Amino acid sequence: MFHHFFGFVYLSAVSQLVSRTGTQAECPVQLNPQRVVVRYNGSVEVNCSTLIAHKGMGWEAIEGAVPMTRDKIIAWRVSHLTEWDIEPFCFINHEEQCQVQLPVTIYKTPDSVSISIVDHRGPMIEGQQYKLQCDVHDVAPVQYLTVKWYKGQTLLDKTTFTEDSKTPVNETATLLIRPDRADDGAQYSCEAELDLGAEGPQPPPKRTSGSLNNELYYKPKHSSSTETIIKNDEVTLNCTVKANPAPTYTWHSEHLKEEISSSVLQSSTLSPGNYTCTATNSLGNDSKVFIIKSTAQSLFCTL
Repeated sequence: MFHHFFGFVYLSAVSQLVSRTGTQAECPVQLNPQRVVVRYNGSVEVNCSTLIAHKGMGWEAIEGAVPMTRDKIIAWRVSHLTEWDIEPFCFINHEEQCQVQLPVTIYKTPDSVSISIVDHRGPMIEGQQYKLQCDVHDVAPVQYLTVKWYKGQTLLDKTTFTEDSKTPVNETATLLIRPDRADDGAQYSCEAELDLGAEGPQPPPKRTSGSLNNELYYKPKHSSSTETIIKNDEVTLNCTVKANPAPTYTWHSEHLKEEISSSVLQSSTLSPGNYTCTATNSLGNDSKVFIIKSTAQSLFCTL
């Protein structure tokens, strides 16, 4: 009865060990760690151990194979891992031979990351749609790659990849944008990040493109269409508006005797009335009406 009890305890211990390590239930070995993430040409070391008496155990692998031994712990070691498709496994001869495979992920950060505008040269135009392209060169494995899109420090979008590839590839991601005048001077960039999970390097390795500093064209647009001014000793009419290319200005009023091209009218001799300023560039124009009222008119309106 004692022998039966001892056998039950021993088998329970082995069963719990296998359950904890996540190895196959019928193969009483433990891998530590159970998954490895290695930079291409980097080093790796993984132990395979058992608690039971056996007839021999070893490692099978393209690199770093370990001949069969009667030891209870053996290490798979490679100082410069370069086999992308390596699938090492630890085997043991007990009642029969069984094996447990070690998942190995070999990664390579991109050689370069660059950003461009697809099929476009010169300034972008406000309101039109453009396609940005991010080129990521020589990266692996691509299924762990995320391309992040930024405008300045603001994250715009993310692109992930479903392709299952172990060896390095070139990847392209695209993003559609429709810039407006608020984006004048904005710097776009993309970032390639390899998130390889808890076993991978922390924080995840990343590489960022340079900034895309593309000029933006937009037409003049005043913040308001009219402005009322009460005449005092000197009147200032400021028609300055932001636009690209820089706008030209024209003024129209029955009180103006000559053509004026300045964006600002400043005078003590301007008569009460309406003065219309039009700002124009190659994309369009926008007008604003300045209404000058005398002090007497203002007082009359108040009463």
